[in-house]
Amino acid sequence: MLMTPANDNINIREAVAEDAVALTELYRLLKVDPNIQVQPGRLIELRADPGSFLIVCEAGGGKPVGTVHVTLFPDAMYGNQPFAVLENIVIAEASRSRGIGTMLMNHVEEFCFSRGCSKIMLLSNAQRGDAHRFFSRAGYSSSKKVGFVKYRGDYNPQTTD
Repeated sequence: MLMTPANDNINIREAVAEDAVALTELYRLLKVDPNIQVQPGRLIELRADPGSFLIVCEAGGGKPVGTVHVTLFPDAMYGNQPFAVLENIVIAEASRSRGIGTMLMNHVEEFCFSRGCSKIMLLSNAQRGDAHRFFSRAGYSSSKKVGFVKYRGDYNPQTTD
């Protein structure tokens, strides 16, 4: 059963340098990798980038319990309309099923609509069935597009024939 965060003080905002530790913890929920280390300076750089928006959600006035990275891309297909790509969407385990993810995604959709985005796209790890069900309930479709990924360890632009 979905519980609403009625008693929580929810705050959705852009990430700041002081969020680095909390974001590192959240990202390690997505992927078990001791090399994940969010740098405060990188958060400052992202905040200064006009097409990049690292959003965090605080519940109860404490540290971030959820995050999503929204990147807007210029597009030639629909005049001046950009499109958005969402990445690294995660909610802390203790904060799941309380409506926080829905609030975060609604915030992202309002933001993208206000920026005139033609569409919002996201990729999700093939093994994250609970996340897929959440995205489907939020109106995202996996039947219209197929996503492909090639990670850095799988390509080498220095290769010659």
